[in-house]
Amino acid sequence: MFLPRPRSLVRDQGELVLDHSTTLGAPPALAGVLAWLQGALRPATGLPFATAEAATIQLSLADELEPEAYQLSVGSHVTICGGSPAGVFYGCQALLQLLPPAIYRRAPVSGQRWSLPAVQVDDAPRFGWRGVMLDVARHFLPKHDVLRFLDLMAAHRLNTLHWHLTDDQGWRCEIRRYPRLTEVGAWRRESQVGAGRDASGDGRPHGGYYTQDDVREIVAYAAERFITIVPEIESPGHVQAALAAYPSLGVTGQALEVWTRWGISRDVLNIEESTVDFFTGVLDEVLELFPSRYIGVGGDECPRDQWRADPRTRERMAELGTDDPQSWFIRRLDDHLTAAGRRSFGWDELLEGSPGPGTAIASWRGSTGTVAAARRGHDVVACPDDLVYLDYRQSELPDEPIPVSIPLAVADVYAFDPVPAELTPDEARHVLGGQANVWTEHADSPRTIDYLVFPRLCAVAEALWSSAERDFPDFDRRLRHHLARLDALGVEYRHADGPRPWQRRPGIPGRPESREERAAHVAGLVANIQVS
Repeated sequence: MFLPRPRSLVRDQGELVLDHSTTLGAPPALAGVLAWLQGALRPATGLPFATAEAATIQLSLADELEPEAYQLSVGSHVTICGGSPAGVFYGCQALLQLLPPAIYRRAPVSGQRWSLPAVQVDDAPRFGWRGVMLDVARHFLPKHDVLRFLDLMAAHRLNTLHWHLTDDQGWRCEIRRYPRLTEVGAWRRESQVGAGRDASGDGRPHGGYYTQDDVREIVAYAAERFITIVPEIESPGHVQAALAAYPSLGVTGQALEVWTRWGISRDVLNIEESTVDFFTGVLDEVLELFPSRYIGVGGDECPRDQWRADPRTRERMAELGTDDPQSWFIRRLDDHLTAAGRRSFGWDELLEGSPGPGTAIASWRGSTGTVAAARRGHDVVACPDDLVYLDYRQSELPDEPIPVSIPLAVADVYAFDPVPAELTPDEARHVLGGQANVWTEHADSPRTIDYLVFPRLCAVAEALWSSAERDFPDFDRRLRHHLARLDALGVEYRHADGPRPWQRRPGIPGRPESREERAAHVAGLVANIQVS
């Protein structure tokens, strides 16, 4: 009943029962994984799981395995061998799935027999980027809930959190040289309720941010679970929270409030050298906090109206010899990151211009960006909205809460394959993997995030870990067993028959679309991307 599905599974006769004599062992290089496994096994079982040299459960490394690969063998003893500590960690996650779902509870479970079936598992992931984008700008997610989300990612062998930290509606990361970004930019006076231009506000202030100490803690917590956090600092659009804090960054220079509406603010950054210096200064502090190879710079949905109408911007464009302020601005940030030994990561709108050669792309508007990026030699992460946007409604039922766009059921998400069929093998090597995107305009609590994300994220996890072959009936059978694990973990997922009463939002308008309407809209959005 593994999820994700392993590459090879052989069942043997017999079982191994865990008891007070069960011990754990590992070389020094795996001390962190060993400590994590003890912490995972002890609460529900109440067993000590002491360490020993000739242990019942032995962890080890093998150079011949791929870094994230593992081999798990259960017989009279358990061995978990990985190509790196990450591989061993994934083997430990597989070990937990062999135990009763109650293993995920955080206090002793009485009357439970902790038995492991005899198996041989040989497994490795298909993709190196197995991710989730989590938006904490629209609605702030407190630190302890971010840590919980990382645990849920790790349980599904996801290894990349794309952390959307800034937007029009809030700035969530402390930048010490620019304190007003969080003193002002982290707070808004109210939030829009529902979708649509006529949607009302709730009259309730909202905000929050992560101190640099919080960020370091979250990054370290993620690293212990072999999750890399890729931060995103939006630019040159989606910046009204920054403009509220520092109006001189904007084209108009006018005082603004942190935006209280959803959608796209028309206010954007100016292209003065001082504004570039401001954002490279922001990135310098971000680089100190996040060791990720990739740093998100945004680049999506940037209106050009203010630039076209502003005499100073037109003068500046002439000085710079550019007719594309967005590409120029993002390229300056990319140069700065490249000089620091990092790589910029931006949305597929960057392909409408000329991104730097080392820029990686997040392709969200269908598969066009994935194909274009790969053919132009850019690494790319596939996150097509019509398959893996987990804020989209989950059915045609009238009681789906604040229904957004097209319905994406578990079966739809399970069909996700990051590699478009039209790519050649050489082009496909640029596809790093994929991620689900979780936008939070209409997710104002961790309970709502649970509802939107699970169990659809389980399907994403398998699509990114397992082979390209798809067998939804088999997945659905394993998922039904997996839901008991989510129950034990306290995840308030969406049930197959629809939302529970407390998961509904009666009377709050959404913006549902048909697939035909959405496809036509996206086709218009990507018309300026040259695919070949």
